[in-house]
Amino acid sequence: MATQETAAREAQLRARNIGGIDETTVELEPGITVLAGRNATNRTSLLQAFMAALGGESASLKADAEEGYAELELGDETYTRRLHRTGDTVVADGEPFLDDPELADLFAFLLESNPARRAVTTEDDLREIILRPVDTDEIEAEITRLTAEKDEITDELDRLESLKNDLPALEQERSDLETRIQEKRAELEDVKAEIEAAESDIETRRDDQDELEEKLTELRERRSTLEDVRFDLETERESLAALREERDELREEQAALPDAGSLDREEIDAEIDRLQRRSQSIDGVVSQLQSIVQFNEEMLEGSHPEIRELLADAESESADGPVTDRLLEDEATVRCWTCGSEVQRSEIERTIERLREHQETKLSERDELEERIESLRDERREIERTRTQRERVDERLADVTAEIQRRETRLEELTDRREELEDEIETLEAEAEALESDTDQSDSHDEESLLDLNRRANELEFSLGRLERDLEATTDEIEEIEAALEDEPQLRDRREEIREELEELRTRIDRLERQAVESFNDHMDAVLEVLEYENIDRIWIERVGETVREGRRTVERTTFDLHIVRSTEDGRTYEDTINHLSESEREVTGLIFALAGYLVHEVYDVVPFMLLDSLEALDSNRIAALVEYFREYTDFLVVALLPEDAAAIDDEHDRIAEI
Repeated sequence: MATQETAAREAQLRARNIGGIDETTVELEPGITVLAGRNATNRTSLLQAFMAALGGESASLKADAEEGYAELELGDETYTRRLHRTGDTVVADGEPFLDDPELADLFAFLLESNPARRAVTTEDDLREIILRPVDTDEIEAEITRLTAEKDEITDELDRLESLKNDLPALEQERSDLETRIQEKRAELEDVKAEIEAAESDIETRRDDQDELEEKLTELRERRSTLEDVRFDLETERESLAALREERDELREEQAALPDAGSLDREEIDAEIDRLQRRSQSIDGVVSQLQSIVQFNEEMLEGSHPEIRELLADAESESADGPVTDRLLEDEATVRCWTCGSEVQRSEIERTIERLREHQETKLSERDELEERIESLRDERREIERTRTQRERVDERLADVTAEIQRRETRLEELTDRREELEDEIETLEAEAEALESDTDQSDSHDEESLLDLNRRANELEFSLGRLERDLEATTDEIEEIEAALEDEPQLRDRREEIREELEELRTRIDRLERQAVESFNDHMDAVLEVLEYENIDRIWIERVGETVREGRRTVERTTFDLHIVRSTEDGRTYEDTINHLSESEREVTGLIFALAGYLVHEVYDVVPFMLLDSLEALDSNRIAALVEYFREYTDFLVVALLPEDAAAIDDEHDRIAEI
């Protein structure tokens, strides 16, 4: 499983003023490297130097130094992390191996405080640890976006399918209109020919026809104007009907929305500000606790020799040698760096553990606050969305109402104009009929009057104009449908792509969960067999579905339940709890859980190192077996051990005894 790219490369680490290290250089071959030594010999400081060069954030600067660095040569590449003291803080820069160390911090840097390793002992949310590197919010947002896009495409395809079904009827309608237009044009040509013949005949027989012609011309103009007004009236009525329908829909939408007065976000803003201030206050407490814990751990490890020397000077040297030397020889007690008295190391370690527990409590409290803040932000976004929607509806309703009033006024004006034109035409027709009757009464009994012919021509021209407009509208509609249908193949292809993307997104988390559980269970079975824990039949994780609250939503999610199965001397099996595991068993379980995350997230492709320390809870033989088991999955396995534990490791592996 180790990465092929790095398997053949050697590594060299140079560190200065990291943890308790003054300056050191170590070289590593691929495989297992054992840091052998007693406590307070800078083994953990060297691991911190490795973490710093690889990109981790937990390295500390030596207490009496203003700057330090960790530099890692790996093959032909060099990676550097520099630390600078600025006031009360330490700033890091440089170009380490990793730009984002999250995966390595969780699953490759397996020191005592590693969150994946500790999750089992502290009974943390195991699923959350495994999924922590996965941006589940981003996945959910992408699922929402793609689902909306797929729905839009489906609606568009349904619309295109409906248009496709409408196309034959529209094409038939276009064909019928073309036929009717041809017939109307032919009929109009015949009427125009009759008018020309009648006018020619009248011209030859009458000299006083001018007044009649003028009257007929004026009549044609009025009729043409009347037809235009009638068309405008019809158009206005259609537009007015559409606007009134839209107004009714907007009023319904407006009635369904909350009143503007209820969309006040000031209280939510104030609550968010209050919770954020509380969260920032907790961050300050957590940071102080972290500094205190880190300082005390470094003091226990011997990372601040100048302070120890100061205590030694205050006590002066005894017959057995300097106090500093005696502290190293007797690991059961240490001199308290706050009061100078001798205290049990275990007492300080218990105090540090209580500080860690309080820090975890504060972190949990902060997480709850952040969840509440996010819920309030969701509520605020919903208020903003509703307010925007309300404003849009109100503005559009005002615009539509104003437009309805304008068109109603226009409709009244057109109606008055139509009535005025109808009266004028009626008068002109009477005058023309009188002139025509006076001009030639003898011919009017046998032939259709010139006035009637003009009336027919005007009606035909109006009908023809309407048919041509209908044909133009039908043709445009057909062309729009045909143009829209050209996009149908691309839309279907895109919808299929989205389906595949959604399937991948929806199964990604589920796949990670299943792989993590399977990996843990398989490796736990194998390690229990290798380490020969005879009183444990099995330790395994079960994925269990449950309904939980996330903000204001109720969602289905899974949890990881850890099961411990033991058997009695008479062969009966029963389920135990994590609290009844020995310290050795808990440590192994935590390490295997971290290994499961390491394998599921393929951390071996991200960083070629795995770091281990604080294995003293296991006996030497089991430590050796566990180290050999982990070796398979990384190029460089660096493990800090006490000398007696290191003695159990095969001599073929590299050792670093002095740092």
